[in-house]
Amino acid sequence: MPRGDGTGPTGKGPRGRGGQGAGTSGQGQGRMGGYAAGPGGSCVCPSCGKKVEHQRGVPCNTLECPECGARMTREL
Repeated sequence: MPRGDGTGPTGKGPRGRGGQGAGTSGQGQGRMGGYAAGPGGSCVCPSCGKKVEHQRGVPCNTLECPECGARMTREL
């Protein structure tokens, strides 16, 4: 309860609007209230900076960097 008024996180609690996706646009919220990066973009290596094109349906953190072998992360 960040403000001590009993509302809790935005959109939750007794005085919130309730439900997931109740934000201002209702789009872009992924699991656990986070934001999905969408189908495009790149996967980037946090160690050497190598970028590869993101493949839809394949999480970047399941890929190994072709240069150094480290796990890739999603570039936003």
